[in-house]
Amino acid sequence: MNASRKGWIRQSLLRMAAFIRRRPLDQDLNDEMAVHLEMAIEENLKRGLNPEDARRQALIRFGNVGQAREYHRAARGLPGMDVLMQDLSYALRTLRREISFTLVAVLILGLGIGANVAVFSVVNTLLLRPLPFPNSKQLVRIHQEAPKGGESSMTYSVDATQAFQNRTRAFDEVTGYFAFSGPDNVKLMGNGQPEPITALSVAGNFFPTLGVEPILGRQFSAEECLKNSRPVALLSHDFWKRKYASDPALIGQAIKLDGIPTTVIGILPETFDFGSVFSPGARVDVYQPAIFANMEDWGNTMALVGRLKPGVSLPQAQAEANTIFPELFFNSKHPEYGHGYTANLYDLKDYVSGKLRESLLLLWCGVGMILLIVCVNLSNLLLARAATRRKEFAIRNALGAGRGRLIRQLLTESLILAVIGALVGLGMAYAAITYLAHQSSISLPLMSSIRLDREALGWTVLVTVLTGLLVGVLPAFKVSGKSLHASLKDSGPGTSEGRSHNRLRGALVITEIALACLLLVGAGLLLRSFLHVLDVDLGFQPSQSAAISVDYDDGGNVVKRGVILQSILARVEQIPGVETAGITDNLPMSINRSWGIQAKGHSYRKGELADTFVYLVTPGYLNAIGMHLVKGRDIQWQDTDKKQAVVIINETVARALWPGQDPIGQIAEAGGSDAQVIGVVADVHETNAETQAGWQMYLSQTAPQYGPVGADLVIRTKLPPTSLGSAVMQVLRQMNPAQPATEFRPIQQLVDHATSPRRFFAILGGIFAALGLILASLGIYGVISYSVTQQTKEIGIRMALGATAGGVQLGVIAKTLRLALVGIAVGTIASLLLSREVASQLFGTSPNDPETFVGMILLLGAVALVAGYVPARRASRIDPMIALRNN
Repeated sequence: MNASRKGWIRQSLLRMAAFIRRRPLDQDLNDEMAVHLEMAIEENLKRGLNPEDARRQALIRFGNVGQAREYHRAARGLPGMDVLMQDLSYALRTLRREISFTLVAVLILGLGIGANVAVFSVVNTLLLRPLPFPNSKQLVRIHQEAPKGGESSMTYSVDATQAFQNRTRAFDEVTGYFAFSGPDNVKLMGNGQPEPITALSVAGNFFPTLGVEPILGRQFSAEECLKNSRPVALLSHDFWKRKYASDPALIGQAIKLDGIPTTVIGILPETFDFGSVFSPGARVDVYQPAIFANMEDWGNTMALVGRLKPGVSLPQAQAEANTIFPELFFNSKHPEYGHGYTANLYDLKDYVSGKLRESLLLLWCGVGMILLIVCVNLSNLLLARAATRRKEFAIRNALGAGRGRLIRQLLTESLILAVIGALVGLGMAYAAITYLAHQSSISLPLMSSIRLDREALGWTVLVTVLTGLLVGVLPAFKVSGKSLHASLKDSGPGTSEGRSHNRLRGALVITEIALACLLLVGAGLLLRSFLHVLDVDLGFQPSQSAAISVDYDDGGNVVKRGVILQSILARVEQIPGVETAGITDNLPMSINRSWGIQAKGHSYRKGELADTFVYLVTPGYLNAIGMHLVKGRDIQWQDTDKKQAVVIINETVARALWPGQDPIGQIAEAGGSDAQVIGVVADVHETNAETQAGWQMYLSQTAPQYGPVGADLVIRTKLPPTSLGSAVMQVLRQMNPAQPATEFRPIQQLVDHATSPRRFFAILGGIFAALGLILASLGIYGVISYSVTQQTKEIGIRMALGATAGGVQLGVIAKTLRLALVGIAVGTIASLLLSREVASQLFGTSPNDPETFVGMILLLGAVALVAGYVPARRASRIDPMIALRNN
């Protein structure tokens, strides 16, 4: 390092030190100057001058003391920082004096910045931030192409999984999990009443493939994934904390799952949340190794995830999968399961949240418009405030403050407001994010991991600085650009300065209204789409139905199963308030398992048949869930023929398999067994209300050909389900003392969960639109109110010359409507041009929906009238004599 560079560094450090110690150095300078002044006075006294002249001569000789101090500070310290500190100090004093304005500005800025930070945190988590796994870009989701029957047509058999694991060269690891685990599917026993918990079976290499390490204990071993191995489990961190108070001594201990002692071998980290990544809204308490040897005849049950080898691209892996998967003919053993495999490979992050990309970006744009409206509104407030301070700035300009210094002062004030508003906004954003992170009812991925992280704080800083500059730049240049002579001459309302400000503020209000139009149209289209979703005929009536998981032990005996289920339903239906009841192994909009069905004796081309959603039900279920039997009859307890089962199909299956024929009495091959069609039901939306109903069939739970995977008791009642909970639980406990203490789940809750993403975006869009509408109304009110104040003298003269109060009101309201109509016209044109961008997010609604646009125009017009009426009424009450006397 050369000498000049060392000298520069040393000088910079000395200046920084001097700036930090500026107060003691200023005191030292004052003391030194005072000593020199006293010495000069004493010298003048010795020359025979009287004390007064001696001091005056000393001061004249000494020169400008204040200027000397400034030169000394500039020479020793950081003059730019000194000026900045002066600006900050002056701005804080000014804002403290005008506390009402400051509070309003901070609240408006807090709302705008807080909303932006909250939405950015959601967008960052769902779209920008990598998944919470090491090297997550290497993780790939593998599923079948163009699924038509839910999870069964997206998953793979265990032998296909093992075959691909052995043959792939593109993946380091291929793993998976059992895709059909329902909530509360296992009983935790041991202390008190059995407790329902959720368990999930995963491949032995599931956690190593993801890169998840237990915080206590270890992973599954290879031996623990074999048939007849010792039962072991890993616990989720939340379950360990909630149930076992984070006791580390639990490792190596046994817990009873469905009565089977299971050794706890590890605790997963708090950062791992299976549901948030793989099944939004789901909660998993316990993880057990999937025993492939026991799952060979279960069909397509494994959802696959792979980790690419370093240097292998996704297209390369896709090319390999296209070669391998069609050769994995699982149907050679089980022809009822399909016609071979296909494979689609997706980056796991894109698979998890890629479908939400457009919705999130639209939401981000919407909250950006809110911030623009905030900036325009605050600019309007600052313009009005600056107009009252023009004398102050003229005098400062006369005393030597240049235009740049005045602009910097005003920008400093706006930046201080933005910083305080950002602190308030951060508090609002934190509260909103905390609320969203704990909303399991919202079926959006990664919601539980939303947080205020470094990226969100960085975004806050960026938004705060930009907001401060946008808010302050227009008032700063407007005020500082006025000449000194004009500012001093401009002394009353109604002058050219006031008219100029009114025109500018009017233009800003028009901008606000146009932006509010965009928000209202967007929110209106989303809301109408959501209402159309709610109006969809689901094929069942969820509002008066509720379900509860039932536990029973039939020992695999189908006859015993029928006796148990019939007895349960008979006793439950005797409970006062229960209209009807039935049992199913699968609820709509829940686990979407599918099998195959075809007309017996018919041959079909590849792709002509669709996988069919299958439900194993008891008599009474159709009525309990509120389904409509179009023709035929319901399942009966006597439908137990070992040679031929019975099946109820939906209208879509009837049209596809027996077009133009009566399907009743026809024989179908359903799930690998012959079944006679005994009924046809209306189509049910089995996954969500926005997709067309697929193929569906309903088989008997007591048929010997089939085995249910669980049991949900469904009741129909006009009473609140919780009021029947104790009575139903008493019956179930009498039938089976080991019945877990589960609660009723309203069927409507399943529907709400399925529609929660659209509801989430519609509600947020509505909140932003309402906020934009409020800000626009405040802008209109501010401009009209300020205009009335500026024209007080003019209105007083007009009323003295005979103008009526009604005429004055009409004039003010007419001005309000002119601003509103111009803004609405601009906003409507912009909305028509941009509404097509949201077309992909709409359901049953046109992007140019006339009702939405008419509603927006009427709403904004009404708000403008209300905002203009208050100042109009005030203007009509002006006393001409008081107005003329005060002006």
